Amino acid sequence: KIDAEPENVFRRRVQNAVAEKLLLLTNSFLDKINGRYHVASVQSDSGLAIEIIDSKQKQSRRAVKSLSGGETFVVSLAMALGLSEIANNGRAIDSLFIDEGFGNLDAETLYTVVTTLENLTVHGKTVGIISHVKGIHEYIKTQIELIKEPNGMSRIVTQD
Repeated sequence: KIDAEPENVFRRRVQNAVAEKLLLLTNSFLDKINGRYHVASVQSDSGLAIEIIDSKQKQSRRAVKSLSGGETFVVSLAMALGLSEIANNGRAIDSLFIDEGFGNLDAETLYTVVTTLENLTVHGKTVGIISHVKGIHEYIKTQIELIKEPNGMSRIVTQD
């Protein structure tokens, strides 16, 4: 019976259930991206705290702050994709826009991330990537580029 449970206990139980679902979804996306990392919850008095399990380092547990910029981007992307699954509440989220973050990725990870995002389009999602990284252009089929004109105006150039 819900009313027999103190509000703070109920709230914590619901938060833990949502966090558990988020970590499960995040790990599912991490498996698709490269299979190297998994996120796990750790005890914390201040709410959800996570650490990274690194399969390339014999399942060692790492603090999030120990991740490089590229590693942080990959884990953040997987977590954002997991959150979008939770947030849709049974309704389809048809589009996802990612602004930057690709500059911290090595060539192999960039390819893996872009391929993962491309696979979302196979499932009916529209994925928009906003980036200044020149290397990413070779992976993206349809592009829209804003070119700044000398008069301060911009023009749009599309490429398929």
